[in-house]
Amino acid sequence: MISYTTRTVTGEQDRAACFQVRKDVFVGEQNVPEELEYDAYDADAVHVIAVAADGTALGTGRLLHGPAAAAKTGGDLTVGSLGRLAVTKEARGLGVGAALVRAVEDAARERGLTAVDLHAQTHALGFYERLGYAAYGPEFPDAGIPHRAMRRTI
Repeated sequence: MISYTTRTVTGEQDRAACFQVRKDVFVGEQNVPEELEYDAYDADAVHVIAVAADGTALGTGRLLHGPAAAAKTGGDLTVGSLGRLAVTKEARGLGVGAALVRAVEDAARERGLTAVDLHAQTHALGFYERLGYAAYGPEFPDAGIPHRAMRRTI
């Protein structure tokens, strides 16, 4: 069992590690075009990272809030948007993804938000449902991958 912690990203080194995990998972494994993976939202998003005891990045996620999230949450400024959740191949099955979701929810609470929305790849619906998220709306493609919108009140 790998020992790890989650935290909010504060420095450029953590941020670079988050981006590398995203590149490995989304661009490398899922063939998402690199130009779609990084966007203008990255600058103001709250990024979280899971780090092993030896400093290795195991996963990441981000929270959009305020106007940046409004386009993804139906305009409700009290709802944050969880996205870019990625866990390295080596760390899957260890609870890292769930810990990152909870870290994003904690960051949302700290900012006074009342719910978190996300766009889940359809194969991951069960993962998010186990964490209390409920799907709504029709399936839609994002970067060529089927997704559903989900929400959890926090």
